[in-house]
Amino acid sequence: MNFKLLPVSQEDLPNYKKDMQEAFQKGAAAEFSDLDTEILPEKEIDLALSKKGAFAYKAVVDGEMVGGAIVVIDEETQHNHLDFLYVKYGTQSRGVGQATWKEVEKLHPDTKVWETITPYFEKRNVHFYVNRCGFHIVEFFNPQHKDPNTPEDMVGGDYFFRFEKKM
Repeated sequence: MNFKLLPVSQEDLPNYKKDMQEAFQKGAAAEFSDLDTEILPEKEIDLALSKKGAFAYKAVVDGEMVGGAIVVIDEETQHNHLDFLYVKYGTQSRGVGQATWKEVEKLHPDTKVWETITPYFEKRNVHFYVNRCGFHIVEFFNPQHKDPNTPEDMVGGDYFFRFEKKM
C-alpha cells in the first residue's frame, strides 16, 4: 500500500467532509436500521477544524483520498485529542485507519496523552482503538454520568466511551 498522510487543503475540504460524513452515517446505519437523523453534521466538522491547535490530515493511498483525521494539539500540556478519524466507506479493513493513526503519532511525538471518544454502539471503533491502536477505555458516559462536552442531540445519546493512550 502506497500510503501518505498529508495536510488537508482547502480544495480537499468538500470531499473530505462528504467522505467523513458518509463513513459516520454508514457506521451508525449498520447498528440502527430505523436511523433517520444526520450523524455528523458539517457544523461539527467545522467546529473541530476551527479549534485552537487543530490539524486536519488526509490519508492518501495510490493518489486517492481514502480517509483522514482531525486532531487538536495542546502545545502546553501535550494532552492531545483525536476529534475524528475516518476511513472512506468501502475502503475499510485494509489498514488505512491503523496507518493513519500511526502516522498521526509520528507527526506529534511530544504527545504525553491522546484522548478520544466514541459512541457505545460503534463496536468496530472500540475494537480499533483498543486492539489496534493501544488506547484504554477510561470512562463510560451514560445518563448517570454525563459528558459535559457532548452535544445533547448527538446520536448515541448519553452513551459514550472515553479512551486514553499514554505515550
